[in-house]
Amino acid sequence: MMGPGFTLWFTGLSGAGKSTLARAMEDRLRTRGCNVELLDGDIVRTNLSKGLGFSREDRDINGKRIAFVASLLTRNDVVCIVAAISPYSQTRRWARQTIGNFVEIYVKCPLEVCSQRDVKGLYRLVKEGKKKEFTGVDDPYEVPVQPELIIETDKETVEESISRIFRKLEELGYLEVDRSNMLRM
Repeated sequence: MMGPGFTLWFTGLSGAGKSTLARAMEDRLRTRGCNVELLDGDIVRTNLSKGLGFSREDRDINGKRIAFVASLLTRNDVVCIVAAISPYSQTRRWARQTIGNFVEIYVKCPLEVCSQRDVKGLYRLVKEGKKKEFTGVDDPYEVPVQPELIIETDKETVEESISRIFRKLEELGYLEVDRSNMLRM
Protein backbone atom coordinates (compact mmCIF):
# COMPACT_ATOMS: atom_id res chain seq x y z
CA MET A 1 0.00 0.00 0.00
CA MET A 2 1.13 3.56 0.54
CA GLY A 3 1.80 6.32 2.98
CA PRO A 4 0.51 9.88 2.77
CA GLY A 5 -1.12 11.41 -0.25
CA PHE A 6 1.05 13.04 -2.88
CA THR A 7 0.72 14.76 -6.23
CA LEU A 8 2.38 13.57 -9.41
CA TRP A 9 2.56 16.63 -11.65
CA PHE A 10 3.20 15.79 -15.32
CA THR A 11 4.30 18.86 -17.28
CA GLY A 12 5.35 19.18 -20.91
CA LEU A 13 4.29 20.30 -24.36
CA SER A 14 0.99 19.35 -25.97
CA GLY A 15 1.39 15.87 -27.45
CA ALA A 16 4.39 14.97 -25.27
CA GLY A 17 2.53 12.08 -23.61
CA LYS A 18 1.39 13.53 -20.28
CA SER A 19 -2.16 12.15 -20.41
CA THR A 20 -1.00 8.75 -21.67
CA LEU A 21 1.45 8.40 -18.78
CA ALA A 22 -1.06 9.81 -16.29
CA ARG A 23 -3.74 7.27 -17.27
CA ALA A 24 -1.24 4.40 -17.13
CA MET A 25 -0.09 5.53 -13.67
CA GLU A 26 -3.69 5.87 -12.51
CA ASP A 27 -4.45 2.28 -13.54
CA ARG A 28 -1.25 0.89 -12.01
CA LEU A 29 -1.66 2.75 -8.72
CA ARG A 30 -5.27 1.55 -8.41
CA THR A 31 -4.10 -2.06 -8.79
CA ARG A 32 -1.78 -1.38 -5.84
CA GLY A 33 -4.77 -0.31 -3.75
CA CYS A 34 -4.16 3.44 -3.86
CA ASN A 35 -6.91 6.05 -3.86
CA VAL A 36 -6.19 7.97 -7.06
CA GLU A 37 -7.68 10.99 -8.78
CA LEU A 38 -6.58 12.19 -12.20
CA LEU A 39 -6.79 15.90 -13.04
CA ASP A 40 -6.25 16.14 -16.78
CA GLY A 41 -5.61 19.65 -18.05
CA ASP A 42 -8.18 19.46 -20.84
CA ILE A 43 -10.94 18.17 -18.54
CA VAL A 44 -10.13 20.74 -15.84
CA ARG A 45 -10.26 23.55 -18.41
CA THR A 46 -13.70 22.39 -19.54
CA ASN A 47 -15.17 22.00 -16.04
CA LEU A 48 -13.23 24.07 -13.51
CA SER A 49 -11.68 26.79 -15.65
CA LYS A 50 -14.32 27.33 -18.32
CA GLY A 51 -14.10 30.82 -19.72
CA LEU A 52 -10.37 31.23 -19.19
CA GLY A 53 -8.28 32.04 -22.22
CA PHE A 54 -4.62 31.39 -22.84
CA SER A 55 -3.04 34.63 -21.66
CA ARG A 56 -0.28 34.25 -19.09
CA GLU A 57 -2.68 35.44 -16.37
CA ASP A 58 -5.38 32.92 -17.38
CA ARG A 59 -2.84 30.09 -17.57
CA ASP A 60 -1.61 31.01 -14.07
CA ILE A 61 -5.17 31.03 -12.73
CA ASN A 62 -5.81 27.64 -14.31
CA GLY A 63 -2.60 26.19 -12.84
CA LYS A 64 -3.41 27.56 -9.39
CA ARG A 65 -6.93 26.10 -9.52
CA ILE A 66 -5.48 22.71 -10.41
CA ALA A 67 -2.94 23.02 -7.58
CA PHE A 68 -5.66 23.97 -5.10
CA VAL A 69 -7.73 20.89 -5.93
CA ALA A 70 -4.59 18.73 -5.89
CA SER A 71 -3.68 20.07 -2.43
CA LEU A 72 -7.12 19.14 -1.07
CA LEU A 73 -6.85 15.63 -2.45
CA THR A 74 -3.23 15.20 -1.33
CA ARG A 75 -3.91 16.24 2.25
CA ASN A 76 -6.71 13.64 2.34
CA ASP A 77 -4.28 10.82 1.45
CA VAL A 78 -5.23 10.63 -2.21
CA VAL A 79 -2.66 10.22 -4.95
CA CYS A 80 -3.45 13.11 -7.24
CA ILE A 81 -2.14 12.87 -10.78
CA VAL A 82 -2.01 16.12 -12.72
CA ALA A 83 -1.46 16.11 -16.48
CA ALA A 84 -1.27 19.74 -17.57
CA ILE A 85 1.09 21.68 -19.82
CA SER A 86 1.63 24.18 -16.95
CA PRO A 87 4.16 26.16 -18.98
CA TYR A 88 5.44 28.57 -16.33
CA SER A 89 8.06 27.76 -13.67
CA GLN A 90 6.56 30.23 -11.22
CA THR A 91 3.16 28.50 -11.28
CA ARG A 92 4.75 25.07 -10.82
CA ARG A 93 6.80 26.40 -7.88
CA TRP A 94 3.60 27.79 -6.36
CA ALA A 95 1.93 24.39 -6.84
CA ARG A 96 4.86 22.63 -5.15
CA GLN A 97 4.70 24.97 -2.14
CA THR A 98 0.90 24.76 -1.90
CA ILE A 99 0.69 20.98 -2.20
CA GLY A 100 3.75 19.90 -0.22
CA ASN A 101 4.04 16.24 -1.24
CA PHE A 102 4.82 17.07 -4.84
CA VAL A 103 6.64 15.11 -7.53
CA GLU A 104 7.31 17.02 -10.74
CA ILE A 105 7.76 14.89 -13.84
CA TYR A 106 8.94 16.66 -16.96
CA VAL A 107 7.55 14.80 -19.97
CA LYS A 108 10.21 15.81 -22.47
CA CYS A 109 9.58 15.38 -26.16
CA PRO A 110 10.93 17.38 -29.10
CA LEU A 111 8.46 19.85 -30.62
CA GLU A 112 8.80 18.09 -34.01
CA VAL A 113 7.68 14.76 -32.49
CA CYS A 114 4.79 16.40 -30.62
CA SER A 115 3.77 18.08 -33.87
CA GLN A 116 3.90 14.77 -35.75
CA ARG A 117 1.77 13.06 -33.09
CA ASP A 118 -0.72 15.99 -33.14
CA VAL A 119 -3.32 13.94 -31.26
CA LYS A 120 -5.77 16.84 -30.99
CA GLY A 121 -5.03 18.51 -34.35
CA LEU A 122 -3.73 21.62 -32.59
CA TYR A 123 -0.36 21.83 -34.32
CA ARG A 124 -2.16 21.67 -37.68
CA LEU A 125 -4.32 24.64 -36.61
CA VAL A 126 -1.17 26.55 -35.62
CA LYS A 127 0.42 25.84 -39.03
CA GLU A 128 -2.76 27.02 -40.75
CA GLY A 129 -2.69 30.23 -38.70
CA LYS A 130 -5.98 29.37 -36.99
CA LYS A 131 -4.51 29.03 -33.49
CA LYS A 132 -2.39 31.58 -31.64
CA GLU A 133 -0.73 31.65 -28.21
CA PHE A 134 0.25 28.00 -28.54
CA THR A 135 2.76 26.76 -25.97
CA GLY A 136 6.12 25.86 -27.45
CA VAL A 137 5.39 27.57 -30.77
CA ASP A 138 4.45 31.22 -30.21
CA ASP A 139 4.04 31.12 -26.43
CA PRO A 140 6.86 30.09 -24.06
CA TYR A 141 7.27 26.80 -22.24
CA GLU A 142 9.69 27.13 -19.33
CA VAL A 143 11.52 23.82 -18.96
CA PRO A 144 11.60 22.56 -15.35
CA VAL A 145 14.96 23.24 -13.72
CA GLN A 146 14.95 20.47 -11.09
CA PRO A 147 12.11 18.02 -11.69
CA GLU A 148 12.20 14.81 -9.70
CA LEU A 149 12.19 12.92 -13.00
CA ILE A 150 12.56 13.54 -16.73
CA ILE A 151 10.72 11.13 -19.01
CA GLU A 152 11.63 11.27 -22.70
CA THR A 153 8.64 9.77 -24.46
CA ASP A 154 10.34 9.70 -27.86
CA LYS A 155 13.09 7.45 -26.44
CA GLU A 156 11.27 4.95 -24.21
CA THR A 157 8.07 2.95 -24.09
CA VAL A 158 5.17 3.78 -21.79
CA GLU A 159 6.03 0.67 -19.77
CA GLU A 160 9.66 1.76 -19.33
CA SER A 161 8.49 5.22 -18.27
CA ILE A 162 5.99 3.82 -15.76
CA SER A 163 8.66 1.55 -14.26
CA ARG A 164 11.00 4.53 -13.83
CA ILE A 165 8.24 6.60 -12.19
CA PHE A 166 7.45 3.79 -9.75
CA ARG A 167 11.13 3.42 -8.83
CA LYS A 168 11.33 7.18 -8.18
CA LEU A 169 8.19 7.12 -6.00
CA GLU A 170 9.62 4.21 -4.01
CA GLU A 171 12.97 6.01 -3.69
CA LEU A 172 11.21 9.15 -2.43
CA GLY A 173 9.23 7.10 0.11
CA TYR A 174 5.80 7.74 -1.36
CA LEU A 175 5.29 4.07 -2.20
CA GLU A 176 6.51 0.93 -0.53
CA VAL A 177 8.92 -1.12 -2.62
CA ASP A 178 6.99 -3.73 -4.59
CA ARG A 179 8.77 -6.95 -3.56
CA SER A 180 6.80 -9.05 -6.08
CA ASN A 181 8.46 -7.15 -8.93
CA MET A 182 11.89 -7.69 -7.41
CA LEU A 183 11.37 -11.46 -7.33
CA ARG A 184 10.82 -11.49 -11.09
CA MET A 185 14.10 -9.71 -11.83
